[in-house]
Amino acid sequence: MILEMKVPSPGESITEVEIAEWLVQDGDYVEKDQAIAEVDSDKATLELPAEASGTITLKAEEGDAVAVGAVVCLIDTSAAKPEGGEAPAKVEKKEEAPKQEASKPAAAESKTYATGTASPAAKKVLAEKGIDANSISGTGKDGRITKEDAVKAVPSMGTPTGGNRGTSRSKMSMLRRKVAERLVEAKNTTAMLTTFNEVNMTPIFNLRNQYKEEFKAKHGVGLGFMSFFTLAVVRALKMYPAVNSMIDGKEMISYDFVDVSIAVSGPKGLMVPVIRNAENLTFRGVESEVKRLALRARDGKITVDEMTGGTFTISNGGVFGSMLSTPIINPPQSGILGMHNIIQRPIAVDGKVEIHPMMYVALSYDHRIIDGKESVGFLVSVKEALESPEELLMDNDIKKALEL
Repeated sequence: MILEMKVPSPGESITEVEIAEWLVQDGDYVEKDQAIAEVDSDKATLELPAEASGTITLKAEEGDAVAVGAVVCLIDTSAAKPEGGEAPAKVEKKEEAPKQEASKPAAAESKTYATGTASPAAKKVLAEKGIDANSISGTGKDGRITKEDAVKAVPSMGTPTGGNRGTSRSKMSMLRRKVAERLVEAKNTTAMLTTFNEVNMTPIFNLRNQYKEEFKAKHGVGLGFMSFFTLAVVRALKMYPAVNSMIDGKEMISYDFVDVSIAVSGPKGLMVPVIRNAENLTFRGVESEVKRLALRARDGKITVDEMTGGTFTISNGGVFGSMLSTPIINPPQSGILGMHNIIQRPIAVDGKVEIHPMMYVALSYDHRIIDGKESVGFLVSVKEALESPEELLMDNDIKKALEL
């Protein structure tokens, strides 16, 4: 029996996927539920499992965009499993030998074109690039310029230095292309502004130094900065609900819950999983969820549903060493908080200069529905909560707040 494997729907509103990589080769024997391919949607990279055991015939190439419901491979379920063999593991790609066709133009040109002369195909390519045929050396017979020579030719950018000036070209993944589209959309469709402030992280440093070992031993997760920032954002969003809103046509939608998107770096690029109902989570709850989502993103197991939605975003460029940035809004949301690296800096405290761990924070917001007063007030409230966490985030009961 020949089973047709079709592309399943990764999620609502997704109409096509891209074959990122085949994990098996044409003609391989595969086991049921074995991962046979990685496919990119515009939101995530997912594994495609075999629906049955048998010999596989591939019907799409890597890089192909395939509609949801289209056939991507056939599985002959009547085929017997090879003796003494397990289902093949992920295929290690080998360097392909140059195709014979590449040498054919040179052979054909040798009958007609003189040394240093470009073939019609090569002339067309050189003309498009604005390159003079006299400026390149041909690799064809007797120095003739082939189409391949023209394709590889790079326009002169000044005096040659003798160094390597090679280039490479690779196709962007569907996920990366979608991220690019959304970033441009955010810049073009929102009235985006950014306001800045700084936070003295000394109180949080002191709390973490005192309780982090006990917290980890009790809950199995570290007491990081994300729980403090997430709970500070939840508090600020309650005070300034316009920041927890978004535009839909001529209407403004406001939410009575807080779903916090957290920007994390995954193997396929930027991913933004969502912490649902953050307003109901404790320090332990936030840290556990951050760890779970970060591991799933790192391992490529994050699902579309886990990255869908979100009413506000937190991005931590500080883990990469960023001192200050203007984060881009994650549409259709109206605000994003940027965290940055922590630097020991001198500041004035009660008229004296002291050294403290300081972090710059940035709030990018959509000025169409968030006024300057609200944006500044929101960021100040985040700063206040982070600089007075025991009072404003823990209700003056640290042990209870940390569930110790």
